[in-house]
Amino acid sequence: MNASLATVSIQISPIPAFQDNYIWMLARDGEAVVVDPGDAAPVHAALRGHGLRLTGIVVTHHHGDHVGGVAELADTYRTRVWGPARESIPRRQVALSEGDSIELLGARFAVIDIPGHTLGHIALHAAGIDTLLCGDTLFACGCGRLFEGTPAQMVQSLQKLARLPGATRVYCGHEYTLSNIRFARAVEPDNADLAARQRQCEQQRARGEPTLPSTIALERATNPFLRTDEAAVRAAAERRAPGAGSDPVSTFAAIRAWKNEF
Repeated sequence: MNASLATVSIQISPIPAFQDNYIWMLARDGEAVVVDPGDAAPVHAALRGHGLRLTGIVVTHHHGDHVGGVAELADTYRTRVWGPARESIPRRQVALSEGDSIELLGARFAVIDIPGHTLGHIALHAAGIDTLLCGDTLFACGCGRLFEGTPAQMVQSLQKLARLPGATRVYCGHEYTLSNIRFARAVEPDNADLAARQRQCEQQRARGEPTLPSTIALERATNPFLRTDEAAVRAAAERRAPGAGSDPVSTFAAIRAWKNEF
């Protein structure tokens, strides 16, 4: 199997849940794995609609809108549950932390610790299929709130993700892209890549399509929380809080606080 991981064909599709959550479903050869199932009902419906058998559940962090359906799905389908080692996850059978790797539907995923949004948050990266499952840490053109971690932790986590190959597709937990872009344009009004991204995402949403996945390359070019070394982003932080533009952590803290009020 290992020799063929780079050519594994896995379909990844969003299952909408609640107001703006995405439960990601990975499918191959009649089997499915779901990521962060906050609600069991839409997963049941998606499995029936596509004729799939659930064989795995992956959780990135402990928040209710990401774990609310785990127990029901695990009990119904008798399937394995993977989740972060440093958080309490319903029905978790395999605890994951950085340095671990797991195989899902024939693809090998490396575990990355990315604290900030929560202290035990993890991401999973499959280099062979250019895929990143990152929960609520990195969003399209944004990042998660710091409910448990510090700005320094979040900056380190985001820098880990930013160093992944540019072609890596980013599958995050929410459809926040347009609101994130509006904020990003307040930070960098002269960023042409950001203006182009806004036009494209507005067209996608008008057609009822998700704006995800993104890519790491697109995030590097347009996401202010990955651009805290850029002069324009530092200058914006400085205008909000004098002295904040002196380093990436203080820049991040200033623009994250600004985003919370935006």
